[in-house]
Amino acid sequence: MRPHLLVLDDDDGIRASLTLAMEDEGYLVSGAASAEEALGLVGSSLGAQPDVMVVDLMLGGIDGFSFIRRVRPVSGAPVIVVSARRDKSDVIAALEAGADDYVTKPFDLDELAARLRALRRRHAGPAPQPERGEGTVVLDAGHDGAPRLVLDAAGGQVRRGEELVHLTVTEFRLLRELAEAPGRVLSRAALLDRVWDRGFFGDERIVDVHVRRLRTKVERDPSAPRLVATVRGLGYRLDPR
Repeated sequence: MRPHLLVLDDDDGIRASLTLAMEDEGYLVSGAASAEEALGLVGSSLGAQPDVMVVDLMLGGIDGFSFIRRVRPVSGAPVIVVSARRDKSDVIAALEAGADDYVTKPFDLDELAARLRALRRRHAGPAPQPERGEGTVVLDAGHDGAPRLVLDAAGGQVRRGEELVHLTVTEFRLLRELAEAPGRVLSRAALLDRVWDRGFFGDERIVDVHVRRLRTKVERDPSAPRLVATVRGLGYRLDPR
């Protein structure tokens, strides 16, 4: 079955060229000229739900930022933003809203196709990798009465006590990579290479955004993180407690 791609862009020419190019890549493409139309497509029970989405930010009516925030509760499909906006604050805002990648216009169609393939591979789910010796890792032993925080790498789960901690696929893979080398600093480039795949062309700031998201879910106090530590100028380190 062909993967389903939703293209949200109010420029008819860009939408048409993306449709033709991505159909050649093997996608079933649905186009939408507005966020309202795209939300209707995602919310419909009649058609196939998108496996991946390409979203412009500057739209009439509901903008791309708002679309991503509104679609996230009903769809876990990865989102690539394609926008003429290049400012750092726009990139970070889009990633914080729930986008998985950011491409600036004008863009190369081959690069976009490669990013789509990488996203689909990552969102296929964290497959167990027995050759890496994956098992259960205690991240926070909870000695002071707090529930234990445990990573079940092979099972693809994180639990705090008996409660399941809901992580996205990317957040889980990021935590798993850090847990593979506790106490060791991993650079942003290394994390991009391992978590976002070797074919990733994007900005290292995407790592910072996902670390911030991860901290809100696994740290006792995300404003003063102790589990996922920042090593200024170098990267991130996991410090089990």
